[in-house]
Amino acid sequence: MPVMFTGTYTAIVTPFKSGRVDEPALQRLIKAQSKAAVDGIVPVGTTGESPTLDFDEHIRVIQLSVKFAARRISVLAGTGGNSTSEAIFLTQAAEAAGADGSLQVAPYYNKPTQEGLFQHFGSIARATKLPIMLYSIPGRCGIEIGVDTVRRLAEECKNIVSIKEAGGNPDRVSQLRAALPKTFTILSGDDSLTLPFMSVGAEGVVSVVSNVIPREVAQMVRAFRMGKTAVAQKLHAKF
Repeated sequence: MPVMFTGTYTAIVTPFKSGRVDEPALQRLIKAQSKAAVDGIVPVGTTGESPTLDFDEHIRVIQLSVKFAARRISVLAGTGGNSTSEAIFLTQAAEAAGADGSLQVAPYYNKPTQEGLFQHFGSIARATKLPIMLYSIPGRCGIEIGVDTVRRLAEECKNIVSIKEAGGNPDRVSQLRAALPKTFTILSGDDSLTLPFMSVGAEGVVSVVSNVIPREVAQMVRAFRMGKTAVAQKLHAKF
């Protein structure tokens, strides 16, 4: 069975020093994430500056993340792109590096049709054995991955198992939850909307603020999933 992505995944920054990836700083960051008991990290997502790293840097960050995580936490590598062939290249490199999964953003700038999105993600899914999390963020990409497109992909591509939803609309989370099997997970892509999204069917967050407060974000998500809503709401209100 594919991996189920639930809980707290930190979209880690890519530290640089003198124009190069700062490998010791990256190691410290991942160690802190592991110590804080997050469920996983997302290297070279948007927060990790994926559109501006070159291919060698991109792959190196994934390799280092796998090494530094040392199987203590999951590594969900950001390997999406607006070129299908480039996304496949990076995804296969992440698989070879030992990543646990792949985050696939909707193609940006191109603004493909929904059928184009279906063909793009389907091609990537067929080119890898990694479990894939789709990433819908219309504010950056100009398009959303439609609910019906997500449903089609879940039905036809068994390794597409999750979506990071960053459209800012709890109603869409409800629609996704109604259209998808229970084994397909939805994660919030906006820190401030984590609890609202979880209240209608999301099962965690791909978080940016957990770069700074990983333990607290993980505690909030865990508390809500355990039915301790008052604890979760208190942490939400604090931060």
